[in-house]
Amino acid sequence: MDLGLRGKVALVAASSVGLGRAVAEELAREGTSLVMCARGEERLNATAKAIRDETGVRVETVAADLSEQAGVQRVIDTAMRAFGRVDVLVTNAGGPPAGPFESHSHEAWQAAVRQNLDSVVELVRAVLPGMKERRWGRILNVTSIAVKQPVDGLILSNSVRAAVTGFARTLANEVAPFGITVNNVMPGYTRTQRVEDLAARNAAMRDSSPTAELALFERQVPMGRLGEPAEFAAMVAFLASERASYTTGASIPVDGGYIRSLV
Repeated sequence: MDLGLRGKVALVAASSVGLGRAVAEELAREGTSLVMCARGEERLNATAKAIRDETGVRVETVAADLSEQAGVQRVIDTAMRAFGRVDVLVTNAGGPPAGPFESHSHEAWQAAVRQNLDSVVELVRAVLPGMKERRWGRILNVTSIAVKQPVDGLILSNSVRAAVTGFARTLANEVAPFGITVNNVMPGYTRTQRVEDLAARNAAMRDSSPTAELALFERQVPMGRLGEPAEFAAMVAFLASERASYTTGASIPVDGGYIRSLV
């Protein structure tokens, strides 16, 4: 299936590892030029080199902290200098710390908002005028199954990612007349460092082992296994494509059936 992405330009946030890296790789395989950003420069550059070597697409990198406005501006400036536009925006950020409500200070809440909500809003604010002018764009937010079925111990993530969902659903209606789609993709338990860290934290709390905790995650998934980052990335690439031009305002799980709700 030709997704119609060859020659498009995608900005993929937090793309040096994990789900962000998998998304960047998948889009590059479809012929999309990339702007990749992450906080760690060395690992980001290594990932970008691997993608260039495999796919031959043009890849620009920016080491930046998107929880700060200066970091967002640096990424956007790089994209504009290199390509003059962004056709596909994939917002993504590492999850905030785990723990119950009373373990998180005011500062921890503010940091989570900056990292997981403000970064989305400011990236969208930067790319949206160009998308509207060209009357084509794809905005995709990596959220979490937690926005539909909250995960115990992740109150920061459950709360702030739900705010992103409300933002995106409202924005989708505003920009639909311009040929721009806005969708959220909700990863379930996927084989990433984030899930391994959560398993280790749960093991420490329960006098268990990380292996046992990962097995518990798997038992909660009807498919009986963790997802792979490439499976998540395939959904993002489809939603970024010409083929998904009539899908907007949706929150789509990639979770092996974990979410039990009807809608």
